[in-house]
Amino acid sequence: MKFKIGFLFSLIVLLLSGPSGSFAQKMKQLSVSNPSGFSRSDELIVLSRKMIERRLGKISPGSYISVVKSANRPVVVQFDDMNKDGEWDEAAFLYSFKPGEKAVFNVSVTNRLLGKAVVRAHVRQRRKNSETTFGTALERDSVPAGQPNTDFSKQKLPPFLTEGPAWENDKVGFRLYFDVRNTKDIWGKTTPKMMLDTVGADPSESYHHLADWGMDILAVGKSLGAGSLAMSVSLAGKKDTLIRLGGSNMGPAIYEKIADGPVRAIFRMHYPEWRALENNSPIDLTEEISIWGGQYFYESKVSMHDAPAGARLVTGIVNLNSKKSTPVARGGVQGLFTYDLQSENKDRLGMAILTPASLCEGTGTTPNEGTDVKNTYYVAMKISPKETSGFRFYSAWEKSDERFSTEKGFQDYINNEAVRYGQPVNIIW
Repeated sequence: MKFKIGFLFSLIVLLLSGPSGSFAQKMKQLSVSNPSGFSRSDELIVLSRKMIERRLGKISPGSYISVVKSANRPVVVQFDDMNKDGEWDEAAFLYSFKPGEKAVFNVSVTNRLLGKAVVRAHVRQRRKNSETTFGTALERDSVPAGQPNTDFSKQKLPPFLTEGPAWENDKVGFRLYFDVRNTKDIWGKTTPKMMLDTVGADPSESYHHLADWGMDILAVGKSLGAGSLAMSVSLAGKKDTLIRLGGSNMGPAIYEKIADGPVRAIFRMHYPEWRALENNSPIDLTEEISIWGGQYFYESKVSMHDAPAGARLVTGIVNLNSKKSTPVARGGVQGLFTYDLQSENKDRLGMAILTPASLCEGTGTTPNEGTDVKNTYYVAMKISPKETSGFRFYSAWEKSDERFSTEKGFQDYINNEAVRYGQPVNIIW
């Protein structure tokens, strides 16, 4: 029961109107400022419970915080139980900043629960429970080593809705093939509604064709698709070898939902027995993926234990339909982007990978012969057993936003995003 209560914290939306009763004396002002000379829409602000309690005192079980802007305007706050101990650990909300704006919020402890808000982020994993239907969203799921991909010549529906976990916000969506491929794919969206509980449920409606909500816009082949993972390692007498996190050597894969909207969605993928090299100990890898409202990216944080000495984490972008990649180096962030007529709808799609410059170990292009990973522009990152390696993967389809109908519009967007990533908002109590 304790686990279920913890999970509910990520579902409940608190529209809190300010302090009341015995909590009235516990109020602090929170100042959040935009260090950039441009607007930042839907900036994610995350306050840890420990940070809040240092300012407001111990928060009792069943209590939350209220975040109120000027004129007594409440902010939608999401409370997430990150470690599944039955108590929320983080409070998250969104705010859109003008250039250089400093926003001041009144923060207080409250026990008032007033309602729900529009869901702007969602994650789900659902298994097929009959020949024609899928079950409810799962908190946790797993597949054994060697889980085969779906043979659609023998069955109309896969064992999992859209073949694995899917996550979305009001701008874009993604999915992960929950089998030996272990590749990420993109849902191009033309609606702010959450769609990934219905897409793929009816085999007569192909998500490979444009619908009123959007479509699957990426062909991934043998590439790293939309930010899939691999490892680069030096082997005796050979050049650096790129090893995909996939195949039967990947071992079992475990899905765990952490938070599910309305502000953000978070899940973790655990790979406890990745036998990347025959004579080495198995690698224990965990990827935490998050997405929040208003953005065209997901954020990945990867931790690895028992990786070979000198190994690097690698992620990439499929290049089946793009002619070049362009490097990005701005605001303490590095990476690359592509822009071309590369969507499955034969129209314009920009994709990018950004990572902190302190982590980046270089970029490149995979060979298309003699390797397990092909047709990929990649970014390599440092691996540390004490810290996570992080990156953001961007998908900007012209049908989602007219800004992305030109390469200049997309490049301007990515340059600003690099600054946002490298220079977070300033939070002062």
